[in-house]
Amino acid sequence: MNPILSLAAVVFLVIGLVGNGFEMRKIRLSVVKDENLAPQNIFLNKKNWKWYALIAIALILWIISSNTNGSI
Repeated sequence: MNPILSLAAVVFLVIGLVGNGFEMRKIRLSVVKDENLAPQNIFLNKKNWKWYALIAIALILWIISSNTNGSI
């Protein structure tokens, strides 16, 4: 395993998950009580796509790092 790619994958994953959590909290708190926002609408909100992209990049880096033998 390549340690640099693995570390980058972990960093992107943590940033993506924490950012997504805070973004979903902001979305949930911004909804007026009269509006009943369904859970599927929270997950498909446009603000979450950047966090989903970071999580996907982390998964791709993790797969690449686990498939390389680490020799240069």
